Amino acid sequence: MRIGIDIMGGDFAPQKTVHGAILAQKELPEGTKIVLFGNKNKILTELKSHNFSENIFDIVDCTDVIDMGEHAVKALKQKSNSSISVGFHYLSIGKIDGFASAGNTGAMLAGGFFSVKAISGVLRPCISTIIPKENGKVGILLDVGANADCKPDVLYQFGVLGSLFAKHVCGISNPKVGLLNLGEEKTKGNMLTQATYPIMEGTNDYNFIGNIESRDLFSDYSDVIVCDGFTGNIVLKEMEAFYTLIKKRGGEDDYFKRFNYENYGGTPILGLNKTVIIGHGISNEIAIKNMITLTKDVVEADLANKIKETIK
Repeated sequence: MRIGIDIMGGDFAPQKTVHGAILAQKELPEGTKIVLFGNKNKILTELKSHNFSENIFDIVDCTDVIDMGEHAVKALKQKSNSSISVGFHYLSIGKIDGFASAGNTGAMLAGGFFSVKAISGVLRPCISTIIPKENGKVGILLDVGANADCKPDVLYQFGVLGSLFAKHVCGISNPKVGLLNLGEEKTKGNMLTQATYPIMEGTNDYNFIGNIESRDLFSDYSDVIVCDGFTGNIVLKEMEAFYTLIKKRGGEDDYFKRFNYENYGGTPILGLNKTVIIGHGISNEIAIKNMITLTKDVVEADLANKIKETIK
């Protein structure tokens, strides 16, 4: 297996990205190779500072960098030798099995869509986040930002994508799917959720258990929570804010520690033909390490093909 990582992506690149790659290489099984995309001289300097041999990695020299604030599509076209552009080229022609970056999220979404493309039948590729449950398990929330506006059939399909991710990557058998809403009754909600509920109800594609209120996100009531990307992103950022507040106030609790983004590293773009992982822009070396190991886990799970087999 060959895992590509954008070494120039993230607020603390290339220092933290190189360090994270070193940490990941020490944990990955034999036969797994990490391919580093970025400025070769900077990569070699960082490897030398950690007394780590450059021969452990494959290094692809890229002269350009897509900055965090750049327009995604324009940057991909104008910077064909950027670490993100070259990484996606390698992914599209099979030189790597998965590609991960903590860089420009828009560029990762656009790059994935234009290079490896969406799986036939997938209406809108989406991104998810892990929800730590109080009982020690995890849940999946999607979409959390890729699709701010959705139609009912798109939300319905998010249930399929989330179920497959929960089952094959998170190890949740027969995951329970809930529709995030402002009440449990099927008639509650806005026009979108009211139109989506009857489509989900009675489906044979996944285990739909009805509406779920936000106060039940961290319970064992559901395993996959479906919503539009606008709502999901607000929930995600609120979770991050509460974790930061608790940490600032000296709160030490094993459960709340699980809200630390470092633990998860990133999230796959669900619905693409190849494995693409997006990491947090503020990722440190621990988050980068976990982003790389998540990429390995998703490739091993053969998630893209599982989605293809389900959505025909």
